[in-house]
Parts: sequence; structure tokens; C-alpha cells
Amino acid sequence: MLVLRLTDATHLEILAHALDDIPLEACGLLAGRPGDDKVERVYRCRNAAESSRLYELDPLDHLKADRDAESRGLEIIGVYHSHTHTDSYPSPTDVAQAPDPGWHYVIVSLKDAEPVLRSFRIVDGGVTEEPVSIQRR
Repeated sequence: MLVLRLTDATHLEILAHALDDIPLEACGLLAGRPGDDKVERVYRCRNAAESSRLYELDPLDHLKADRDAESRGLEIIGVYHSHTHTDSYPSPTDVAQAPDPGWHYVIVSLKDAEPVLRSFRIVDGGVTEEPVSIQRR
């Protein structure tokens, strides 16, 4: 079974971005070593949709993240975004827009007092939750 591995720092970066962008949905990209499910870098991206109900990665931010990751020997292994009003589970829109079956899809719910981070795989319209391991350094 695949497990998304975050460090304390990458976990906190994702949560901070979700909280910083309220009332909009936050979004960004996750990078790791090829063939590894450990997130090495988090890339904050602008939500081009500027919405509290959906997200669209800014194309220029996506390109910059791709290039920076490649320069570090990393690749994009996933995407994250926040749900400001709903549970951390992929919406039908999230499923329809999932670009890569190999990616991790991380969703942070902000509907309750404490953010809830969960990760999923989305393949051919099917959603499977995967464990998230937060590694202390």
C-alpha cells in the first residue's frame, strides 16, 4: 500500500497555506524524488479561479514549480488544495479534473476548528484514500 510521507515542515507548510488563503481555496504542488512517495518540497500556487469552492492552479506557478523541482532532481508527485466548507474528500469536480493517476491528491478541510489533512489516489474516476505518515525530524 502506498503511503504519502510528509515531514513536520512540509505538513505545516500545507496547513499554513490553507489557513493563509482563507476565504479562498488554497492550492499547490508537491515534489519528491522520482519513484518515492516522500514530499521533499511544497510549492504554493495561486488559485487562478479565486474561489472559495474550487481551485485552478495558476499555469505560471505550475511551470515555475516544475522547473524548480527538475533543477533539484525532483518531480511533481501530487497536488494539494483546501476545502473551506466541506470535508477533506474529493468533490466530483476534483475527480473530473485529476490530471495524473500517479499523483497524490491531498485535501485539507477547514470546515471545523482544526484542519483535517487527507490524501487520495484518483484513477479512472475511482477514489482511494491512502495513509499519510508525518515524520518527525
